[in-house]
Amino acid sequence: MEKAYKILSVQENISHKKAKALIDLGLVSVGGKKLMVARKELPKNTHFSVQKVEKPSVIFEDENILALFKPPFIESYDLVSFFKGWALLHRLDKETSGVILLVKENSEFHLKAKKAFKDRALKKEYLALAQGIIEEEQEINAPILTIKTTKAFSKISKKGQEAVTIITPLKIINKKTLLKVGIKTGRTHQIRVHLKHINHPIIGDTLYNNEPGSAKRLMLHAHKIALLGYEFEAIPPKEFEI
Repeated sequence: MEKAYKILSVQENISHKKAKALIDLGLVSVGGKKLMVARKELPKNTHFSVQKVEKPSVIFEDENILALFKPPFIESYDLVSFFKGWALLHRLDKETSGVILLVKENSEFHLKAKKAFKDRALKKEYLALAQGIIEEEQEINAPILTIKTTKAFSKISKKGQEAVTIITPLKIINKKTLLKVGIKTGRTHQIRVHLKHINHPIIGDTLYNNEPGSAKRLMLHAHKIALLGYEFEAIPPKEFEI
């Protein structure tokens, strides 16, 4: 037996540090299941599957705004290292793909855009692959409390902040439902927590789904966003084509 990251470093001919980073990013799986702990003891002949990370790509750019397609497994905060001179307007969870917006920091447009977020004067639409069968549109209105330590964790609580999510089923296959999701508020992990709350957690969600399934990632995609006269759309990855 040997620690997983040491076996991986030999398999991929990379440093221990790089091997740990790949596991921590959720890019390594064994037998179709994501490896969660870099120091897990495994047989020395264990074979790992390592998922490649795409690079972010530009959807639109002008003097005010930069709309990007963020692939899964890239931290939102790392995008500014790819695109110098731009600052994040909002963020997406690491494993969430889709459209994300950057602006020129403290510009007039940045201040207007921040106010639009604060005033909820924008529209966001997501796609989510949920566990189980959801046959009708519904509104989920349940307050969310977020606890932040080294990582954020959210839960339904009367002490939480208002959170409203609207879900619309698009397709049902193999006891899974592809949903169009609209959010009227922007709480941390809102869609993930609300879908867990109605017993239809997102496939691949290792934080809020006790049985995340064999998906290689959290099956959540930021599909569309509109604010201040701009509208952007990010084509969903192939894994959403159920």
